[in-house]
Amino acid sequence: MKIVINTLEQIGGVEIYPIISLLIFFSLFAAVAYLSLTAKKDYIDEMKHMPFSDDEMQKSDNHNLEQ
Repeated sequence: MKIVINTLEQIGGVEIYPIISLLIFFSLFAAVAYLSLTAKKDYIDEMKHMPFSDDEMQKSDNHNLEQ
């Protein structure tokens, strides 16, 4: 661990990297929280049923192709 600490101490401006990474994380977290809290109920319901609708669409597409 001493090798890592000594190496990091020799890099100029290394103390800014944790601050930048925290700001990036917080801004992405805030954006996702904002989008999820302001999403419309219809959109959430549509996305909730999305994995199941793929199978239903394939069945209806196959049915339409047979006709």
